[in-house]
Amino acid sequence: VKAFELRSKNKSELFGQLESLRKELATLRVAQASNANSAQVNRISETRKSVARVLTVINQTQKQELRKFYHGKKYKPLDLRPKKTRAIRRALTHREKSAATLRQKKKRSHFPRRKFALKACGERPCRRRTRALG
Repeated sequence: VKAFELRSKNKSELFGQLESLRKELATLRVAQASNANSAQVNRISETRKSVARVLTVINQTQKQELRKFYHGKKYKPLDLRPKKTRAIRRALTHREKSAATLRQKKKRSHFPRRKFALKACGERPCRRRTRALG
């Protein structure tokens, strides 16, 4: 069973295939217990992996639909939120960090950061290295 083929199937088809694979696995296990040929015993691992593939596709599509449903909503289930680390989740957002009061904004605009330039001195080292540009 190929995963890309499973993705094109709908939910009921996937559950039908899962049921048939599980039945096949049960019959193979019975055959293994009754000392059947090695070809059937070797198919057990293949069938188990197929069951896992089908379940994986079912779970992934389910999660994808949930993400689509909760996109843009204010609250999301915990498993759909970004995991990150506990400290990062509790930290202020960029917007909260950069928020400033009116007084802070005025002070910042009236007293901007000073810019300085290095003075070129030629070959000998300079005594006076910086000079204010303002």
